[in-house]
Parts: sequence; structure tokens; C-alpha cells
Amino acid sequence: MNAHAQFTRMEDSTAADWRLIGGEFMQFASHLPDRVMAHLKLLENDYGGFPIDRYTHCLQTATRALRDGRDEEYVVCALLHDVGDTLGTFNHADIAAALLKPFVSEENHWMVAQHAIFQGHYFFHHLGMDRDMRDQFKAHPAYERTAEFCALYDNPAFDPKGETLPLSEFEPMLRRVLAQPRQSLYKAALAQNQSLA
Repeated sequence: MNAHAQFTRMEDSTAADWRLIGGEFMQFASHLPDRVMAHLKLLENDYGGFPIDRYTHCLQTATRALRDGRDEEYVVCALLHDVGDTLGTFNHADIAAALLKPFVSEENHWMVAQHAIFQGHYFFHHLGMDRDMRDQFKAHPAYERTAEFCALYDNPAFDPKGETLPLSEFEPMLRRVLAQPRQSLYKAALAQNQSLA
């Protein structure tokens, strides 16, 4: 059994407690890619009425981006863009964006965060919604990038006969992208903890 800190209120914690917690955190953080892949697999056999299940849709979207020569970070964003479907039924893009935020560029984060509105261009009118809702973002620097993501990768990735690479094809790049946060509230503490290891 691992050692545990002894405080009952955070204000009573000590540096020694946080060294212990930090060590445990680093071990836990190292398994993030495994947890993300396990969560992505929850979308398998979840059709929700679509022509293919949500898992296959994510794989197809990433396959299309990979085949088009996009960089690893972009491909991982394509792979995980709908990972939030299970927990964020009404805001899945926010879940995916929150997961990716520490690890990706600001433009890729924004693309994932807004992709649901941009994807709506292709179907919102069938629901009595404004298909041009995305136009509110026309002045944003990542507008064209996000529109292109949906047009080239997300929108056409519902094909039962479409090329769909297995998750194992994307696993190495997923591990690399999620290996080290670029931005995090705890970035300085993480760097210090790694230097002590």
C-alpha cells in the first residue's frame, strides 16, 4: 500500500505531503493516454442512429487527416474530437477541448472546441437551427482552419465503406502528444517534480 498524506485540511498540508502527492501524480499522469484510449473505445457500438458508430467516426476522421499529411497534433485532435460524446451529451466539443487544451496549440484547441458549431453547417437546418451559426466567428483567426477540418475530415467521416485505420495506428502519436503539457496551471511544479525524480 502506498503512503498517504495525513492532513485533513489542505491548509495544514506540508511540503513533504506534496512531494508524496506529486510523486503519485506523476505516476497517474503517465497513464493518461491509456485512460483516453479506453474512454474513446466506449464509443464503439454506439451508433446513435448514425450510419457508423461514434468510435469508427473518430477513427475515420483521424484516418482522413493522416492520409492528407496533417501533423501528429492535428491527427490526434481529429481522433479525439468526439471523445466527449459519452460525458458531454449536450457539449461534447467542450469535453474534448478541455482534455486536449494542455497539450495542443491554441488554434487546434479552438478548432476542437468549436467544431460542433461548424459541423452544424451541414445539418442544423434539418433541426430548425441556423446552419450559419458559425458565421459569428468569421473574424477569428482559426475560423478557416475549423471550417476546413469539418469539410475535409469530420463531415465526410460517416462512410461504412470508408478507410478506417485501427486505434493502434494512432496510439504512438497519441502517446507523444499527451506526454508533456505545453500549458498547465501546474507546469512549473511538474518540471520541478521531474527534476527531483
